[in-house]
Amino acid sequence: MAEIRLTNTLTRTKEVFTPIDPKNVRMYVCGPTVYDRAHLGNARPVVVFDVLYRLLRHVHGAEHVTYVRNFTDVDDKINARAARDGRDIRAITDETIGWYHEDMDALGTLRPDVEPRATEHIGQMIAMIEGLVAAGHAYEAEGHVLFAVESYAGYGRLSGRSVEDMIAGARVEVAPYKRNPMDFVLWKPSTEDLPGWESPWGRGRPGWHIECSAMAKELLGESFDIHGGGNDLMFPHHENEIAQSCCAAPGAGFARVWLHNEMLQVEGKKMSKSLGNFFTVRDLLDRGVPGEVIRFVFLGTHYRKPMDWTERKAGEAEAVLRKWRGMVSGVEAGAVPEAVLAAVADDLNTAGAVAEMHRLAAEGDVAGLKAAGAFLGLLTEEIGAWAEGPAVDLSGLEAELAAAREAAMASKDFSRVDEMKAALVAAGVEVRMSKAGVELIPGPGFDPAKLEGVSE
Repeated sequence: MAEIRLTNTLTRTKEVFTPIDPKNVRMYVCGPTVYDRAHLGNARPVVVFDVLYRLLRHVHGAEHVTYVRNFTDVDDKINARAARDGRDIRAITDETIGWYHEDMDALGTLRPDVEPRATEHIGQMIAMIEGLVAAGHAYEAEGHVLFAVESYAGYGRLSGRSVEDMIAGARVEVAPYKRNPMDFVLWKPSTEDLPGWESPWGRGRPGWHIECSAMAKELLGESFDIHGGGNDLMFPHHENEIAQSCCAAPGAGFARVWLHNEMLQVEGKKMSKSLGNFFTVRDLLDRGVPGEVIRFVFLGTHYRKPMDWTERKAGEAEAVLRKWRGMVSGVEAGAVPEAVLAAVADDLNTAGAVAEMHRLAAEGDVAGLKAAGAFLGLLTEEIGAWAEGPAVDLSGLEAELAAAREAAMASKDFSRVDEMKAALVAAGVEVRMSKAGVELIPGPGFDPAKLEGVSE
């Protein structure tokens, strides 16, 4: 059995992963708030924890792994969207969940074993809050119920910051009814125009953090193996989850291992609407970028490092995948190569696993290449429709452009070179020219029809 090692955010060390019960390995990952399409950054943890899910299933057996990822379907952003569009909240959340499944399926990710909706577990949330109030870890104030941060000595352990530092560095909701600025909402009142449920504190709705604690306890127990998400959730969401869960079940420990992936950038910059580099997974898919290409680009960077999405990486990924798909077509997959398994088992080193796939391709081990791809969610039939049909061979144009450049160097007339480059770029081809020669790489949105007439 392969030894899995994971970097535990809680201990800040890479540890050998030993499940509480090898016959019942349990993982919880924070899912989306369902009011709009998932942007590209939202997709990174989906792919990261899909790889971990595949690894756990490979090592322990699919029947011995339970993966839970929730849908937050009660939230102020959802309420605002419903008011803006004049639509029913349930219609919006159902539609958005459908979009989410469609887009994540396109990336070749397996669906979790359980995908609970917050609105289906309100009773469990109320029960947990009641227990926290009874134990002195929470208090009621002006229709709200708040968790008393000072009642939990371990608060801040996950993020490694003191309460004072967190107050100074965080945007906390200032409210006169809070005993401590860091106290967070477990339950809040709802007006008649907002979703609400009856509770001991009046009609209201849950705070964000209590959702995951209640659903994890209900579906995985008071103690389970792995809790994951993006590092933007480390504080305050995961910090608050730990506090309320450990206080609700003293001694249970909640999640043993915490994993956090780093954030995503676009062309070296933080993705934001103000920079004009914000886009959804659906935007890319509709532009003709295959989901498998998106997945391959993601796998090329270790999950604990910032990932930079670039058009160049997408173009290179598409070229590599086309080549590999041609190699493994009609081939029976072998066993997952040990080097690939070892790389993924070593703290999800997907970049190392991809490097091993390049080696397998270079050595002509197509059975191993196909098995490695399937293990990583690549080269499968389910997401391979985009690559059907023969790949476009650009070697002739590369040679022609190289010859044109050589002639231009002698004549000092670069008009033909510029003309060819412009036509290639217009067709969605990246043109690279160096002392080593000319390289043409089809990029996202490549249209081979536009290459007609480029060659003399």
